[in-house]
Amino acid sequence: MGLCLLVGAAEGAVTAGSLRSWYLSLTPPPGTPPSWVFGPVWSTLYVLIGVSAWLVWRQVGAASALRLWGWQLLLNALWAPAFFGLHSTAAGLAVIVPLLALILLTIAAFARVRADAACLLVPYAAWTAFAAYLNAGFWCLN
Repeated sequence: MGLCLLVGAAEGAVTAGSLRSWYLSLTPPPGTPPSWVFGPVWSTLYVLIGVSAWLVWRQVGAASALRLWGWQLLLNALWAPAFFGLHSTAAGLAVIVPLLALILLTIAAFARVRADAACLLVPYAAWTAFAAYLNAGFWCLN
């Protein structure tokens, strides 16, 4: 869980400046929530992601399911620098699409080990799908 929260803190540091400037200059797609929503949502999701991995690790140790989890966490960590750091909606989209695919593969792998661990990742997949929609909308509109 600590690794997940570290990723979240690093992403927060990357996004903070851009949220107050560049991001506000973009034309938002329909349904874009206020900026303050993202911090609490992602914080909650990082806890769920961490607990999910811990449950699987307790069951099977460092198995292939956890390697998938690690890859998706890496792409998650790369999204904010791509989108906010580079000020690039296209780079963000290039990261978030494979991220979503890896999350879905991780859910499937976790389901074979522990159904509850897989279920904990469903809100993450749903929010990432929504974030992908927003990212694509920002890309199209800007």
